[in-house]
Amino acid sequence: MDKIITIRINGRPVRARAGQTVMEAARSVGIDIPSLCHHPAVTPLGACRICLVEIERQRSLQPACTFPVMEGLRIETESPPVVAERKFILQMLFSEGNHYCMFCERSGDCELQALAYRYGLDHWTYANPYQPKAVDGTRKYFFMDRSRCILCRRCVRACAELAANHTLGVKFRGAKSMICADIDDPFGESTCVSCGTCLQICPTGALVDRLSAYTGNETQVERTKSVCLFCSVGCGTQIITRAGQVLRVEGEWEEHNHGVLCEMGRFAPFYEQRRRVETPLWRENGVLGPVSWEEALERLAEKIRMTPPDRIGAWSTTRTLNLTLSEFAAVFQVRIGTRVHVLESTLGKLELPVGGALSDLLVSDCILVIGGDPLTDQPVLGYNIKRACQRGASLILVSENGNSLRPWARHSLPPSELERAMKMIQASAAPVIVYGADTGQREAEALKALKRKAQFIPLFPASNGYHAKVLGLRFGPGREVKDLDVVYLMLGDIQTPEEGAHEARKAGFLVVQASYYGPVVQAADLVLPALIWAEQEGSLYNLEGKKVAVRRAVPIPQGMVPENEVFTQLAALL
Repeated sequence: MDKIITIRINGRPVRARAGQTVMEAARSVGIDIPSLCHHPAVTPLGACRICLVEIERQRSLQPACTFPVMEGLRIETESPPVVAERKFILQMLFSEGNHYCMFCERSGDCELQALAYRYGLDHWTYANPYQPKAVDGTRKYFFMDRSRCILCRRCVRACAELAANHTLGVKFRGAKSMICADIDDPFGESTCVSCGTCLQICPTGALVDRLSAYTGNETQVERTKSVCLFCSVGCGTQIITRAGQVLRVEGEWEEHNHGVLCEMGRFAPFYEQRRRVETPLWRENGVLGPVSWEEALERLAEKIRMTPPDRIGAWSTTRTLNLTLSEFAAVFQVRIGTRVHVLESTLGKLELPVGGALSDLLVSDCILVIGGDPLTDQPVLGYNIKRACQRGASLILVSENGNSLRPWARHSLPPSELERAMKMIQASAAPVIVYGADTGQREAEALKALKRKAQFIPLFPASNGYHAKVLGLRFGPGREVKDLDVVYLMLGDIQTPEEGAHEARKAGFLVVQASYYGPVVQAADLVLPALIWAEQEGSLYNLEGKKVAVRRAVPIPQGMVPENEVFTQLAALL
């Protein structure tokens, strides 16, 4: 247990933990010490010097973000020497770059601008001799304006410590220093993985999101805490909206993903090109035409009543919420009496333990990955594995094919050498086993012997595979579609290939519930609209087995009905 010590800040007694910095101790009791380079998610650097404070018996001002507390320390955070030094630093920062706030996309949300107002800067004290620097617009999702960079290096530390990618660095020295990608490659041609962590952590207008620039500052937007629905990690998010429109998505610093998102969770949904399904559609004389919800559900209920249960098939994506998945199973398995299958694996055949967490990876000394490629399919979990390797953990890959984590693996073994990997796990102190759908049955049986030794993290392919497993829903085709008179596909917003449409057309009567048009929707006899990620409200279970809240960020469009209500109404009609 950390030793508790007493210090005084601005004459106020403060109890702090040994090992804390002055800034951490001050902020823990609500005393604000300003900073530009400091961020709680990354290692303190002391680069900007804005957080300088006056400490008794120290010959010069000290950076609060790196100075450790000790018993009896006396600190002044806003004394005349401190304020004078902060003003001087701010004046120098404004003289070094293009910080003309009226033209900047971040005006109103810029930490540098906020400090200038706080300390009364209303003009440039020093001449502005900066040489304009080129804007790097080669990234698809955001651009870099080095003229607005203050070299706080938050982005560099976030890239290295949170995404564990090490794309960003600093080139040149002195007044010519600037942020670069790899060995001075264009940002869009670098090793960047588009996680956007650098964009979110930047305190100025040096990194700017292309789509949300100039759409509203912090006082004009609303923030909704929710969960990313695009893989089973279930990253905490904040959905930023204005006037019912989603502007951007940011990672939630307080959740298990520690603010980090992947390309799919942060950017890709805003570049969706498919046309939205906005109303129920019924095929009449070979042509899909709009009908009311009442008419669509009554016709569907009539069709189901006329069909024997063993001639009805039901499939659902596991990328849906708890209540929707439960209602779907209740209607088709309980009310109708047909077996429900899911379109993504629930890892049900493996019967391995669950319950491991992302935080377990960061304190592990040995990680075994088998039957999955988390860096590709669950990227934030993959980033955490890379972070663990940076801290000294041994990564063991058991795979027959290529794996994106191979460059970080200390041992890369075929499944036939699993016993060797298990010996290394047994010899470790805090092992974690990460297993996916391609884990063989023989390997799964062998890994059960480690259930008391290791933490197990399942790689469900879709966001709510855990709940589908609890419900006992089976993955796979089930009966042949051509043998069924009625087939119900709940697709949500997943993309289906042309081969899926070819198979679905074999059904006697095809019902598709989907968010967007696609080959399967075009083949359907009845189409029902589904909500998209920002309109969902409810809960799901992430791959850690934790129930997390999904909150609606924008109103449901007129004419739309939540999926779970559709099944409630259908059950009533049946």
